[in-house]
Amino acid sequence: MQLVIASRNVHKIREIRALLKAYPFLDVLSLLDFPQYIPLPESEKSFEDNAVQKAVHAAKTLHRWTIADDTGLVVPALQGAPGVLSARYAGESATDADNRKKLLLDMQHLQDPHRQGYFECWIALASPQGLKKCVRGVCEGNILSQEKGGKGFGYDSLFVKHEYSKSFAELTDDLKNRISHRSKALDKLRLLLESLAQ
Repeated sequence: MQLVIASRNVHKIREIRALLKAYPFLDVLSLLDFPQYIPLPESEKSFEDNAVQKAVHAAKTLHRWTIADDTGLVVPALQGAPGVLSARYAGESATDADNRKKLLLDMQHLQDPHRQGYFECWIALASPQGLKKCVRGVCEGNILSQEKGGKGFGYDSLFVKHEYSKSFAELTDDLKNRISHRSKALDKLRLLLESLAQ
């Protein structure tokens, strides 16, 4: 059965593909396989609403089951920023490096415990008939004062999960995928995904 990841972000696609290997009956595609498809702009005010909008629009347009996520880093000491603007925190055309630089600047006056933050991930699963389920995963930790590690993407090189000593960008892909916000959310879809094999 085909399942489309409603994203063109190669890092996100690779991570979700790795997590979906637990479901060998799924033929996992992404929006890279549908170059003509035009996604809706992310205009919602919450991760949940953005994930639902992306999944439902892609599923109905492409006539396939679709999975979509919206994820961001939340820093309570910054009133929840970067939040839903995580991918464009430093501007509409910002790179991951631009966003990390802005976050470091915005947090330079903060000391522990005010450097705590968490990744929040919402994943929506939709069929061509509409939304089936939307779930949340959270990973809590601290924001470093300088980048560490060369793996990962987004804010990974600035985030250390509680009870760990290395940033997400220093961990192996397998370990990160076992403990991440994205894996926690996807685990909540396990029964629904398994039912698609019937």
